[in-house]
Amino acid sequence: MDFKNGKELLALCAADEKKISKVMVEREIFLGGVTETDIYQRMKRALAIMTDSVHAPLKKPVKSMGGLIGGEGKKVLEYQGNARALCGPVMTKAISYALSVLEVNGSMGLIVAAPTAGSSGVVPGSLIAIAEEFDMSEEVLIEALLNASAVGYILTRNASVSGAEAGCQAEVGAASAMAASAIVEMLGGSPEASLSAASMALSNLLGLVCDPIGGLVEAPCQSRNAAGVANAFTAAQLALSGIYHHIPFDEMAQAMYDVGTALPFELRETALGGNAAAPTACTLCKKCK
Repeated sequence: MDFKNGKELLALCAADEKKISKVMVEREIFLGGVTETDIYQRMKRALAIMTDSVHAPLKKPVKSMGGLIGGEGKKVLEYQGNARALCGPVMTKAISYALSVLEVNGSMGLIVAAPTAGSSGVVPGSLIAIAEEFDMSEEVLIEALLNASAVGYILTRNASVSGAEAGCQAEVGAASAMAASAIVEMLGGSPEASLSAASMALSNLLGLVCDPIGGLVEAPCQSRNAAGVANAFTAAQLALSGIYHHIPFDEMAQAMYDVGTALPFELRETALGGNAAAPTACTLCKKCK
């Protein structure tokens, strides 16, 4: 039941008409020596942490260690009541949740790195908002996380999810791809549609650099998580509409990795280029706590 790439994953799905989440469960049982109950219990624990991290800052905003972010999640949710709010309820909630997770991370709280701390808001923000808005069960959410984990596993194995290695496209880009794939499964799409959405999400953020102000996982990381949510929603909606990305997922993963390793080191989490090198960013850096 093992798979090394998207092509092999889809073959396993097609063989027994299984969802990606189900194949991922069977892979873990086969290779990890665990039971299905063990897997679901671990995923419930991860989901509980995710749920707390998206909600806690909305009740009590927290300032980050560097002082660059704090309270943004609550502001976005409150703005939804404005007559000119551009995003609908589910998108607004997802963005708000993604921002909140970065607040928790920036204040040294407990989060799930999915796949990394710097991109930890995209998956929970997207999936929990959708589940709440459409009144979906915990089981559906756990299956969505298993779908996302399959995509994350493939990217980790064949490309990268490290900003230091391949830029923010490998962090927020990977998280957005994971979320896009999971959203498609949540809403009844096929495994092929899931991986097409993941491929499109990677493509849309191809070349995104990693340039944290002051070397902190705060800004522009937080707002990029919001962008990752919007990208995941867009890619999922397109795939569910029957609009597939032209480049297969495995080829897109390789392209992302090639682009990432071609980025100059200043744009790979060194805080020496991009946003981090702007004069105002340098001034802010001096004021960081």
